[in-house]
Amino acid sequence: MKDKKAEQNAAKEKHREQLKANRRAESSLDRPTPVLIEKPTILIVCEGENTEPSYFKQFRLSSATIKAVGEGYNTTSLVNRALQLANKGKYEQVWCVFDKDDFNNNSFNDAIKIAEANRFGVAYSNQSFEYWIILHFEDHQGGNMPRIDYDIKINKLLKPYNLKYEGNKSKLITEDIFQLLNDIDTDTGKERVKLAIKRAERNYNQFDHTNPAIEESSTTVFKLVSELLKYV
Repeated sequence: MKDKKAEQNAAKEKHREQLKANRRAESSLDRPTPVLIEKPTILIVCEGENTEPSYFKQFRLSSATIKAVGEGYNTTSLVNRALQLANKGKYEQVWCVFDKDDFNNNSFNDAIKIAEANRFGVAYSNQSFEYWIILHFEDHQGGNMPRIDYDIKINKLLKPYNLKYEGNKSKLITEDIFQLLNDIDTDTGKERVKLAIKRAERNYNQFDHTNPAIEESSTTVFKLVSELLKYV
């Protein structure tokens, strides 16, 4: 009897183990196969080889990848270069970043039109990208502000934080400066980058955009940054 009972117990145990194995197999069949999802890439083609790329490369996005390149081209030649780069890769969005500087009004306006015709985003600054940096600290209301004054203005704004922008040398937005741009403004209690977006958008909306080359001071960098922040 003992042997028979032992055989029955062994058979029951074997049956239980078989049921467990079947359940595990069924569960694994129901479980979806893991799929590696590739993050969309945003191509940012910059006129400047230092300032703009050093700024955009520091954005840390959780659901997208940034490819920021400084090409050394300007206005229409930059847009044409963006077309070349866009055709060589797969990009969710393509943005052109360039300044008015002293370039011909027609070339500047044509660059915007060509970029938009190709469904590229445009982050231009009139007169230069540094105006966007200033708006993080100062509520400039638009209007004439010569770019020759930008570096002096920026360094006055950075001085209380013991930081310096080497506008005449490296022209880099350092990690410390970038962090400061995204910190909370102690006077308002708001993020500086959000303040810059609000100020830039207000200044931009003062114009009718029929002739962006004469719309000084203005910048559409706020459009690109607003887009990037969606992926943080």
